[in-house]
Amino acid sequence: MGGMVIDNTTRHAASTKRSTRMIAILDLLSERGSVSLSEFAETLSISPATVRRDLAELEYQQLLVRTHGGATVIEARHELPVTFRDSQSQDAKKAIATRMAALVPTGRHAVALSGGSTTAYVARALSTHPELTIVTNSLTIAGLVTSYPQLKVVMTGGLLRPQSLELVGVLAENTFNAINVGTAILGTDGISAEGGVTTHDETEARTNNAMVTHAQRTVVVADGSKIGRLALARVAEISSVHTLITDATADPEELDRIRAAGVEVHII
Repeated sequence: MGGMVIDNTTRHAASTKRSTRMIAILDLLSERGSVSLSEFAETLSISPATVRRDLAELEYQQLLVRTHGGATVIEARHELPVTFRDSQSQDAKKAIATRMAALVPTGRHAVALSGGSTTAYVARALSTHPELTIVTNSLTIAGLVTSYPQLKVVMTGGLLRPQSLELVGVLAENTFNAINVGTAILGTDGISAEGGVTTHDETEARTNNAMVTHAQRTVVVADGSKIGRLALARVAEISSVHTLITDATADPEELDRIRAAGVEVHII
């Protein structure tokens, strides 16, 4: 008896398409504050039935509030869950990760990796490094590198932050305070010459600051959408950043200001 076989590639493509669609819904809602069902359908070229399903899922994840005939924004929500962030700007993030891996010295070297979708791509790009120690507070990154036995992985303790799947707080900070690494590799929610490196959560910011404090150099990996953006909590002053790797969509004027602050900028 015949039937259609759906392989893993097809499932992944469908999942990515849905995540991209949900991000577009959240972006539109963030821009307008309140959006009707018909506006979602017309602006995003999707059916009303699809909009209803996506709104139900996003409300379940506490990312919006459904209303009669549409949805409204949750004012306190500024951060996408890690499952959605991973689908944004994938090509740029992969290219940024490849450039980052090329900058890591050969031979014995220790890197600290913060959580985030871009640093997850960096972890993959570093997977063939023969003598690398990775120190991380990210469950996602630790899971990615477990299949590479040549890598030495040090995991911090700490309180699990479900939005980013990172361990944060005093236990995580103590781990970073107890070691020295050659390179700290930071993902970020925003970086600017004036505001420095910032993120949405103050506890996460303190943990990542401990990582930066005990590194010989700090590299920020961020796609162009993060350049010039300012989030709630400061991770590090711009003077603590040695290198920024970003893509060609970044604001060139802000990149000039970051260069003027003494940061080496790589544009892929």
